[in-house]
Amino acid sequence: MILKGMGFYAYHGVYPEENRLGQRFEVDAELRLSLKKAGETDDLTQSVNYAEVYMVCKEIMEKQTFRLVETAAETIARQILEKFPIVNECTIKVVKPNPPIPGHYNYVAVEITRGRENHE
Repeated sequence: MILKGMGFYAYHGVYPEENRLGQRFEVDAELRLSLKKAGETDDLTQSVNYAEVYMVCKEIMEKQTFRLVETAAETIARQILEKFPIVNECTIKVVKPNPPIPGHYNYVAVEITRGRENHE
């Protein structure tokens, strides 16, 4: 299950102006779980509701402030694993398209993978 390019306006960053002015962020979430029963039964309770995953990401990105995008990614992964027991593993990518650093690049990002064995 993949949710790609979720957009949020948030106030994460090391520099005070990032926390005051905010900026755009994108989040990708890839959840690994068995979708066999959901596919066979057409029953949402055998899967994960995309809207609920989006809301987890939105709440974390827009209602909390972190210095590091690493912390945002870890928090999203932890919440997904806690809220959705059917998910075995998730990969979270937090993209910061316009960080306040000089140079030419598409974006900077952090991507982590967390599963039940490394979720505590």
